[in-house]
Amino acid sequence: MTAIADRFSRRGLLVAGAASAALAACGQGSGSTGKGVNLAFQKNGVMLVAQTRGSLVEPLKAAGITPLNWVEFPSGPPLLEAMAVGSVDLGLTGDTPPIFAQVANAPIKYVAQVRLSGKAGGIITPKGSSLQSLKDLKGKKLCFTRGSSAHNSAVIALQSVGLTLADVEAVNLGPADAAAAFAQGGIDAWVIWDPYYSLAIRDQGARVLSGLDQLGGGASFLLANAKFAETRPEDLKALLSAIAKEGEWCAANTDAVAEISAKASGLELELLKDTMKRTDFKVEPLTDDVLAAQQATVDRFTQLGIIPKKISINDAAWRGWTG
Repeated sequence: MTAIADRFSRRGLLVAGAASAALAACGQGSGSTGKGVNLAFQKNGVMLVAQTRGSLVEPLKAAGITPLNWVEFPSGPPLLEAMAVGSVDLGLTGDTPPIFAQVANAPIKYVAQVRLSGKAGGIITPKGSSLQSLKDLKGKKLCFTRGSSAHNSAVIALQSVGLTLADVEAVNLGPADAAAAFAQGGIDAWVIWDPYYSLAIRDQGARVLSGLDQLGGGASFLLANAKFAETRPEDLKALLSAIAKEGEWCAANTDAVAEISAKASGLELELLKDTMKRTDFKVEPLTDDVLAAQQATVDRFTQLGIIPKKISINDAAWRGWTG
């Protein structure tokens, strides 16, 4: 098992304990009981907006689903670790964390998707860098968050010019630490998404070697605990329909979404108003082409030895929601 998959397995109980403590503070223990539901969110995207606006409460109450308990996570991997042990029922992550979760035999299901244009991120290099193209990354320090969607983007970008991760010095940093390293000249290039992407371009004059849209975009996924999907399919359908409507609201009210995100993140409102115009919010049922692209990522990771075994994305796909 890779270090990432092993870490996923070992950290599961610790993360679950933290999530359970948060739920206990809401009056709900680990995992959903009765008709309640435990939802995960991060400081971005449609789930943050739904949590902040409280917009899911009434439609789900009408469907008999109450209470709604929200638990915040810093990123996708710990969110899925908590989901794997039943501490949360549903959450949204990028494309790469669920692959490592499935490799670690986590009981999770893909249940919906958000297609990504790729316009909200890219591979950047400092203003004074000599790098002019992706080919110039050979032998250089390329930074991305291991196990995140940026990991996959790094692999795709390198392969597009005949390189692999073995041809670069991979630097594994979370966004905040990577931002500091980038500003100080400690890394040669950075695979990153908004708002860090736009901040580096605006404030530091960072140059774009490739936008993520040039690498094919991608997708984010709503994922559910497998037991929740299997035992409460009607509740899951109601949840996804309510979240899809929230996604429509986000797309039509990007300035309001920027205000919510600014309060949650502490970032500048004007910057976020710009980035939200490039952010994708449409929640839709799983489609064959998106799942095929996710399987292609699995095959790529298997071939390169990033994951220790090949898995089937279709085996973890739940098709019960049709929109």
